[in-house]
Amino acid sequence: MFPIRDHNPSGRTPFVTYALIAINVVVFVSYWGSLGDVRMMGQFYWDWAMVPARINAGEGYTGIFTSMFLHGGIMHLVGNMLFLYIFGDNLEDEMGHLPYLGFYLASGVAAGLTHYLSAPLSQVPTVGASGAIAGVMGGYLLLYPKARVDVLVIFIIFFRIFPIPAWITLGLWFALQMFGGFGSPADEGGVAYWAHAGGFVAGILLAMPLWMARGGPAFWNRNHGHPPHPETRYALSRTSIPKVRRRR
Repeated sequence: MFPIRDHNPSGRTPFVTYALIAINVVVFVSYWGSLGDVRMMGQFYWDWAMVPARINAGEGYTGIFTSMFLHGGIMHLVGNMLFLYIFGDNLEDEMGHLPYLGFYLASGVAAGLTHYLSAPLSQVPTVGASGAIAGVMGGYLLLYPKARVDVLVIFIIFFRIFPIPAWITLGLWFALQMFGGFGSPADEGGVAYWAHAGGFVAGILLAMPLWMARGGPAFWNRNHGHPPHPETRYALSRTSIPKVRRRR
C-alpha cells in the first residue's frame, strides 16, 4: 500500500518542489548509465554519498548534503519523487518558497546525522532524498492531520484506492520506520530506517513555529484537523470523444 495523491490543493505553484524533483531526476540520469559498473559506482558513492565511517574519521561532510540528490535505482527515485510531489506542495504553499527550501534541506541534514549516529562506523554509502522527504511528511502531519490521502492497496490481484486521513497514513509509515530501525542493523546497508525517522521528527519540530504562529491547537480546532480550504474531489469524467453509431 502506498499513497498516490491527497485531497489538499495548494494555492500557489510549488516552484521549489518542482525544482527539487527536476534536480533529482537530472542528477540520476547523469549517472544512470554507469549503475552496472560496480567499481565506478562504488567510487562515485564513496565520493558523493554519505558514508558514516568517513564522517567519523573527520572527512566527507559534504556527503550529508549531496547524498540527498542521489538514488540507487529508478524505483528508489520514482518512489521518493512521488511522496515529494504529493506532500511537498502544501508545505511550500504554507511556508513560502525559500523558507520551505530551507526546511527541506534542514530535514535532510537532520536525517543524515541521525543515520550517522545510528551507525557511526558503517562504511556503507547512504543515498536518497527520503530523509528530507520524511521531514516534509512530518510537517504535513503536524499541519494537516486529517487531510485525506488516497492510498492504493495492492493485495495479489486486489487493487483498490482508499481515502485515509493523513494521521493514519503518515503515522503508520513512521511506525514502520521505527520497527525497521529496531529490527535491522543500521550498519549493514539496506533501508536507512533511522534516517527516515530522524527526518520525520525533524520535520515536525521545524514546522512547529509555523503551526504555533497559525494558532497551534486552535489551528486544528478551527478546521477539525482538516486543511483550511475546500478539499479536492476526484471523480471519473465522461469522455469527450463522440460516439459513432454503427450503420445498419
